[in-house]
Amino acid sequence: MNHHWAQIGERGTTAGMTLMVAIQRSLGRWPFRLALWPVMLWYFLAHGTARCASQSYLQRLYPHLSYRPLARWWHSYRHFLAFGDALMDKVAAWSGDIADERLSGTGIEHFSAAIDGGRGGLILVAHHGNLDVVNALAERHPGLELTVMMHTRNARKFNALLERVTGRPRPHVLEVSEITPATAQALDERIQAGGYVVIAADRLSLSGGRTRCLDFLGGQARFPEGPFWLATLLRCPLYTLSCVRENDRFRIDFEAIDDTRDLPRRQREAWIADAMQRHADHLAKRVRRHPLQWFNFYPFWTNDMGYLHDDTP
Repeated sequence: MNHHWAQIGERGTTAGMTLMVAIQRSLGRWPFRLALWPVMLWYFLAHGTARCASQSYLQRLYPHLSYRPLARWWHSYRHFLAFGDALMDKVAAWSGDIADERLSGTGIEHFSAAIDGGRGGLILVAHHGNLDVVNALAERHPGLELTVMMHTRNARKFNALLERVTGRPRPHVLEVSEITPATAQALDERIQAGGYVVIAADRLSLSGGRTRCLDFLGGQARFPEGPFWLATLLRCPLYTLSCVRENDRFRIDFEAIDDTRDLPRRQREAWIADAMQRHADHLAKRVRRHPLQWFNFYPFWTNDMGYLHDDTP
């Protein structure tokens, strides 16, 4: 249970992923879901770290599951099924198969207004919901400079599959572990020119950067300080972006949460502490509304070692 999330590599082969994509694209979603159930059951049973992490998380939301192992395992399996669905939604998004009428929320309108303002910014995201659907936002603005900062090493097979089956390159992706002063300067220039930088604020850096323990869903969890330090260095507007599936539709929300342009240097530490907890609280509200779309399948809370008794029913 001490694994860093990035040490949990991809499971499954490219051939298997390709077959699942072919089923969805050729036969539709229900045949795909029938095929998904045994695939995710195998993954659920074989990947103990992810299974325990899922059940630990669900018990935080539903404490009664601690005393009902069968119900806990069923909820956790549904959690894995939701993850499988989300992977196929990624493929649909990058294939251009999600029609505009399936998009709801104020995110598209708010994002367009921010772009029209002419000032770029830093966008905080999390591994909740399906942000690849937000490809629809970027496509409405062909000249938009969008840089996505993320760890790609543990998802290379799926990223390669996305590009091959959709025929579309993904946005410019910058490996988070390779940030240098020159990179930060380039990001600043991009934002000054009206571009946007997207960074996940819910996973710890591979390089072991600074972290902070925050209150999150009733426990203490470590979050990376890096995205918030970057916000103070770039001195720019700060936004949050989310996209969740609601039945057959996708709700997109894009909100301005702060602005570091006038933040005094002496107040940076205090601002980071406050902004991080505000962001964690905001994320917790979203997670409670759509609990099965939280996709951090690794020990997330500081006391995860002792929290879960993974009893086999």
